[in-house]
Amino acid sequence: MKKNKKKHKLHVSARKKFAPPKTLEEYQALRQRDQELWSDIGPIVTKVKGGATLAAACREFGRDSRTVQRLAKPALRKRRNGRWAAKRVDRLLRVLQILTPEGRREIGIRDSRQASMLGDYWHAIDLYRDTGDSSKVLTFRGKYVIDADDERFPFLTDLGEIDRQGSAGNLSFESIYARVA
Repeated sequence: MKKNKKKHKLHVSARKKFAPPKTLEEYQALRQRDQELWSDIGPIVTKVKGGATLAAACREFGRDSRTVQRLAKPALRKRRNGRWAAKRVDRLLRVLQILTPEGRREIGIRDSRQASMLGDYWHAIDLYRDTGDSSKVLTFRGKYVIDADDERFPFLTDLGEIDRQGSAGNLSFESIYARVA
């Protein structure tokens, strides 16, 4: 009987568990399936931060809530009533898109505040594209986001360049989150 338990324990502990990536390179080194899983973690935490329950957010993305709890643990906290809530600020890696003069580029961001600023920027770009109102885009002049490797990426605010990017099809998107190809 003891031998069976030992074999089982060895087998379980020998399994390689998915470790959350810390940089864009670590994310890109993951298997496709793990990249897809990790790409859903950031939006799930964002939905919980916006008021959704963890279970509802996980259901929306088709993910098991226990897996999300394990991987997003640094961004979540358990309330006294037993429900999960998102922390105000987290350091989970989010692979997002930024607009550069060369086109859209994937960057890894490890600060939820930086990710929110990038989301606000894309909202301003979307508003400019749809209505021609450039006031929100121009508020980002001189600002930048810092990626996981501490590299600064300035926001593209040159309206002529943004128009050119739009003509090239770089502004038609459904999500700022990186697409898994």
